[in-house]
Amino acid sequence: MNTITITPIKTESDYQNSLRRIDELLSANPEPYSELDDELDVISTLVHAYEQTHYTIPYPDPIDAIKYIMEEKGWKNKDLEPFIGPKSRVSEILNRKRYFTLQQIHNLHKHLGLPLEMFINEKVLQAA
Repeated sequence: MNTITITPIKTESDYQNSLRRIDELLSANPEPYSELDDELDVISTLVHAYEQTHYTIPYPDPIDAIKYIMEEKGWKNKDLEPFIGPKSRVSEILNRKRYFTLQQIHNLHKHLGLPLEMFINEKVLQAA
C-alpha cells in the first residue's frame, strides 16, 4: 500500500497545483474506493474549502433572480401572486418600489428555492 501525502491548500500556488493534480487523477479514471479515488476525494474537498474562502460568488440581485426564473418558466407577474400577494404588490416589488416582507421572502425561498442569503446580505443591507 502506497502512502499518499496531501497537504493543506494555503496559497494560490498550492491551489493551482491541486487543480493540476485533480486533472491528473480524473484522467487516470480511478477505480471506486481505490487509493487514487480517495486522493481525488480528499484533494477535491480541500479545493472546495479553499474556493469557498477565496473565490466566493456573490448572490445575484433577488429581483433579477426572480425575473430569470419567470423567464425560464414562462411565467407572468400573476404567477407570483401566490408567493408575493396581489398584482399591485408584485408590480411594486418587480419595479423596485417596495422590498419584500419576511413572509414573501419565506414563500419565495420555500416555493422557488431561492436562498435566504440572496434577500439579506451586505449589498441589500447597504442599500436599505
